[in-house]
Amino acid sequence: MTGKLFGSIIITALTAVGGLFGWIMAAIFTGEAFYLWAAPVYVVLLWLTIILKIWGIFAVKIRKILLISVLAAILLSIVGFEIIKAYGRSIELNDQGVDLRLYEPFKADTKAVSLSEPSTLRLTDNLLKLDGATALYPVYAAFARAVYPEGTYPAYTYLYPSRDDAYVVSSNTAVAYNRLISGEADMIFAAGPSADQLQIARDRGVEMVFTPIGKEAFVFFVNSRNPVNNLTIADIQKIYSGEAVNWREFGGDNRAIRAFQRPENSGSQTALTGLMGGIPLTPPPGRDVIDGMGGIISSVSAYRNHSNSIGYSFLFFATEMVNDNKIKLLSLEGVQPTRENVANGTYPYASNFYAVTAGTDNPNAGAFLDWILSEQGQYLILRTGYTPLTASFKGEG
Repeated sequence: MTGKLFGSIIITALTAVGGLFGWIMAAIFTGEAFYLWAAPVYVVLLWLTIILKIWGIFAVKIRKILLISVLAAILLSIVGFEIIKAYGRSIELNDQGVDLRLYEPFKADTKAVSLSEPSTLRLTDNLLKLDGATALYPVYAAFARAVYPEGTYPAYTYLYPSRDDAYVVSSNTAVAYNRLISGEADMIFAAGPSADQLQIARDRGVEMVFTPIGKEAFVFFVNSRNPVNNLTIADIQKIYSGEAVNWREFGGDNRAIRAFQRPENSGSQTALTGLMGGIPLTPPPGRDVIDGMGGIISSVSAYRNHSNSIGYSFLFFATEMVNDNKIKLLSLEGVQPTRENVANGTYPYASNFYAVTAGTDNPNAGAFLDWILSEQGQYLILRTGYTPLTASFKGEG
């Protein structure tokens, strides 16, 4: 009897200490509410099965069944939770997850929008080679659909510039600027350039010309379960400078903020740098990947929709091109990021996007730019889901 009592005391003390240590580790390394309440339950169940064995309560067979049942319940609950979390809350949001083939301008079932009347500009030769940001591909794919000769893939459309006769490609903002500066593209469609991109152009003696063609909101988003709904620009600056590190500083849960960033010289990263107003950015979450030569390269991790994450993009990309990630757009300075608020100027961080040239000798460049700024070009920007420069249109197409 004394031995059983002593053994029970020892086991109780050990499980209490071990359980407390496990709970602390769960709080530090996962922060998941599931583990914070599940860990004590697991410890109590395991403690109970050991006490039953010490005191010989129930037959051996029953105790074995109880132990197996407890262990199975613990394992299944953890696996089930991780599966649900991985499915619903850990989806990547980056431009690699977007199928741009859906917007190819000459496919019969393309998502690129069309005019309801013949285009006032039709090109038959000297087609401009177009490139640009992933998020803007639907816009200039619609331009090409309206103006370029009608054909079938792969007559004029390639997503990546792998051939000399690829006229409408999308290689991403950074590569598009490089192709424009090197003369491989006649015109690109992108947000404003980064300081590095401007310097590269200066170093090569290239003068880029930026023609505003539309507007777009720069938006921040969190997991739909995050109770925070609004941040100020000052809040964003604190988060991305590393000054603010916990969501409770903004009325959220007591969770560490995981602030994702985009690769350097991408359009959205350039927009974030502009919003920071010269305040240095904190190092972003990263990952190490092995390159083809066996070396390790450190790169910026893609946004994953964990409950404590925050990320950013442009409105159309976040809501239309990637629309299944259970994210919640945040208000900025109390203003919702909507098309209406971009158009009326109340959303505090909306900016122009551009058609950019760099001394192209294509004779159709000027006419194409004029058409983009015409009623028809602006209409396609509106129909695609962006905000045109002009407030209204005289007709439908």
